[in-house]
Amino acid sequence: MEIRKNTLVWVVIGVLFLAVLFLTYKVSSLSGKAVDGSSGKLDMTGWSENEIMNYEMHGTVPARLQGNGAASSPSSGSGMVGGC
Repeated sequence: MEIRKNTLVWVVIGVLFLAVLFLTYKVSSLSGKAVDGSSGKLDMTGWSENEIMNYEMHGTVPARLQGNGAASSPSSGSGMVGGC
């Protein structure tokens, strides 16, 4: 009985380890045209002061950038960071 418990624990640890490796690979392979590769921040050149304020305060990306892969498509949510 003790051997089954130990085996189950190691199988769960192995599955979690593989999941962490997979998700780490997926995150590292993400790249967006509007995201600066060195700092990971959005390129805000050409944004108005109001657009910058809306992004900083609410997490919303301007609608003109949403079709360029800078944010999620309108059908998948509101584009806000918090989702509210």
